[in-house]
Amino acid sequence: MRNLNLIPAVIFASIVISIVVFVAFHFIFLDLFVDLWWFQSIKLENYFWLRLLYKFFLSGGVTLFFFTIFLFHFWIASRYLGLNPQDEVLSNFDQNVKFQKFSEKFLYGSAKIYAPIALLLAIFIAVPFYNQWETTLLYFFGNRSNVAESVYGNDISFYLLSLPIYKLIQPELLSTAILIFIMVGVLYWLEHIFVPNQNKELHPGAKIHLGILIGFVVMFVVWGFLLQRFSLLYTDSHEPVFYGPGTIEIRYQLPLIWLGIVSFLAMAVMAGVYIFSDMHRNKTPFFISLATFLVIWGLPHVEFIPNFIQKYIVDPNPVKTEKSFIQQNIDATWDAYDLKNIKTVDLSINLNAAEDITTWSSQKRFENIPVWDREHLISSYKQLQEIRPYYQFINVDEDRYPILDHMHQVNLAAREINTSKLPDEAQNWENIHLRYTHGYGAVMSSAAQDADKPLVWYLRDLNMTTTVGLQVKYPDIYYGEGHYDYAIVPNKLNIVDISGSNPNTDLGISQVYHGEGGIPINSLFRKALLAIYLKEEKIFFSTNIGNDSKVKIYRNIADRVKKLTPFLHLDNDPYLVAEKDRFYWIQDAYTLSDKYPVSRLNEFEFPKDKQNFNYIRNSVKVVVDAYDGDLDFYISDPSDSIIEAYSNAYPGLFKPLKEMPEELRQHLRYPRDLYQLQMKVFAKYHQKTPEAFYEQGETWQFATVRDNPVMPYYQTMDFGNCNDQEEFVLINPMTPINRDNLSMIGLAGVLDKDKCNQDYKPGITVYKFAKDVQVNGPAQVEALINQNPEISANFTLWGQAGSTVEMGRMIILPMGKTVLYVQPIYLTSTKTKIPELTRVIVSIGDRLVIDTTLWSAFNRLKQFYLKDAADVKETGSTKAIVKPDGQ
Repeated sequence: MRNLNLIPAVIFASIVISIVVFVAFHFIFLDLFVDLWWFQSIKLENYFWLRLLYKFFLSGGVTLFFFTIFLFHFWIASRYLGLNPQDEVLSNFDQNVKFQKFSEKFLYGSAKIYAPIALLLAIFIAVPFYNQWETTLLYFFGNRSNVAESVYGNDISFYLLSLPIYKLIQPELLSTAILIFIMVGVLYWLEHIFVPNQNKELHPGAKIHLGILIGFVVMFVVWGFLLQRFSLLYTDSHEPVFYGPGTIEIRYQLPLIWLGIVSFLAMAVMAGVYIFSDMHRNKTPFFISLATFLVIWGLPHVEFIPNFIQKYIVDPNPVKTEKSFIQQNIDATWDAYDLKNIKTVDLSINLNAAEDITTWSSQKRFENIPVWDREHLISSYKQLQEIRPYYQFINVDEDRYPILDHMHQVNLAAREINTSKLPDEAQNWENIHLRYTHGYGAVMSSAAQDADKPLVWYLRDLNMTTTVGLQVKYPDIYYGEGHYDYAIVPNKLNIVDISGSNPNTDLGISQVYHGEGGIPINSLFRKALLAIYLKEEKIFFSTNIGNDSKVKIYRNIADRVKKLTPFLHLDNDPYLVAEKDRFYWIQDAYTLSDKYPVSRLNEFEFPKDKQNFNYIRNSVKVVVDAYDGDLDFYISDPSDSIIEAYSNAYPGLFKPLKEMPEELRQHLRYPRDLYQLQMKVFAKYHQKTPEAFYEQGETWQFATVRDNPVMPYYQTMDFGNCNDQEEFVLINPMTPINRDNLSMIGLAGVLDKDKCNQDYKPGITVYKFAKDVQVNGPAQVEALINQNPEISANFTLWGQAGSTVEMGRMIILPMGKTVLYVQPIYLTSTKTKIPELTRVIVSIGDRLVIDTTLWSAFNRLKQFYLKDAADVKETGSTKAIVKPDGQ
């Protein structure tokens, strides 16, 4: 009968155990197994274990630390009991069975009673550390940057690496001290209620224990006041004038913080004297110190005093009173956004451009002007080169390649897989995961060409046709920018006519995948676990999966890099590189912080990741093998304290940039996102004196055309810096705020201009125009184009018969002491949406030439200036040269 009564309990226990085992397996061990296999597949198993060890060691260590603190104080309180006198009371306990049990609970049962309580409290306190364990990691592995901020004189690494952990620890330690003080105090109070023969006074030992706890509370409160000083460095109360502390913060609030510390310590001492000494009958000193502290603590919350200082001291003399603080904001922002690599060149514009045109009379300078911009070219790629319905082009990238003994700027795009474009009846598990597993090849075209001619292809079609000798041994794209499901390759399917990549058969049977990437499925155990992990039983039961099959997961570039290094923030534009062996993706990655002192905050949206920050470094270049999926991380900015700390923590993960293969290093470039962000900040902070910064008389903005900003674009050209060596740079024009004339042209490149070699040395050159001469901005040049009757008539004529006229991105180039503008004109079919380059307009000053080639347009413009160089006077009118046939 007794056994029958146990059956429900056994069933209940079995159900509970089964649920626990299932949850633990499915959400802990399953992920652990698959993650381990994945890290092994990319040869980073050591990094996997190290990262896991850090996470559990730091999280467990913090929990153990707080558990020990709680348990220690509970044990002290329970063992000592605060009994007064102890021996006499305990003897009375022995004579009373009721109180003997009470005594035993307090004296000898502490482990059973207080250990679970201490553990729960420790977990509660340690929860914030579980999600921010990497903050602790940076603290332990960080080094000094040897760059000091100007307000308190601390090393910058203190703010980037140490201050975050201090701000995390201080409130937790304060909460711990307060909790222990309250709970120990309650224990002593309960003893005086339940234990007989107790004096009114606490035993001296109990007083010492409580006094020490109060001392810890006081210490952590004072630490909080000290940390409060650093919060002044991040105030935005002076925006939009400047960021950071000003007169009120440094001259008023900071002294109040110090006074608050002194008054709080005085109050704590008086409280201790009042509670624990015979002087407690005299309450006056304590109440005086308490009132003093409350007054000082409340002063920052009284608006009258800072408003009075602002109104009658700061506002009448803003530059004089805030000068040093404005300068601190300028200097800090330049450091935080790495603007110190900007070289400013004052450029006086020569209205007579004849001399500069003659100097630039080299056809080589016009061979790489990108009249094809990627926003228009993507339509042509999609229409002409996707070829199969399951392929797609997502982005067009710009790069430079040595083609026909000369460096040519090109546009290129990977032909990636997109199974969602298959017919509905073909979207089944086998097709998506075993058959249509990857993209194939890429297309490459010249960024520059003559108008009224077909697009110039360097690489095209599924058979990788090339006219310039480009070859890629393994052109399969298993990893890319698109949305990729998992793929299982190789498999036993006889895949026919998917990519058409095998030239040895008329059917185009794809070559069997023989790369190294992917998790091997070489046992029933792995098949079962992967089937559960990927939530697809067909993986286990499919007979088309062999022992040599591998499953590829995390095939999107951003997902793949973030899975490995979630602490890196990625550029929005990874770009493709074609090498002899295979295709690679290069992904720029950043380290960010919002703790750089006195630096202005900015918001930027990275892939799946919007961030507010006031410090950024392009510290890492990530290379992703598009065939195998291998990842390599190269440190491109070793001066960055954050990436140095991660590199110390994870030895072997990050490599020096010099270890990157030479053929890949030649394709490194200045990141577009970083340059755009730096120019956004530089537009205001190029005014480096407090007086100019306060006046904001030369604040810039991105140049605009048709209400859209002209974003940075890449250009390959010899700018005369390194012995006729061409540079691949980002160009960005800017105008005065609310105006259309040009203020500057910025060029960002990676060429080492000192050594004139291919060593990676990012830098920015800003050509700043004098204010006494009007330099047309892109909107003004476009207005000149639209106002010209001959050109307008041609636009009207071309925009008929099923075509629309579109003006592409305007290219703006500094050319000696003048500025060259190139405006491509496209005709786009309303049916096929394929653009055709039909004309280019070249402009210098107020003169326009429209033609089919850049070189001929430039030569005609040159002849015009040379002919009239002696007597041409600017009249403000616009002159255009149009081909006689009106084309």
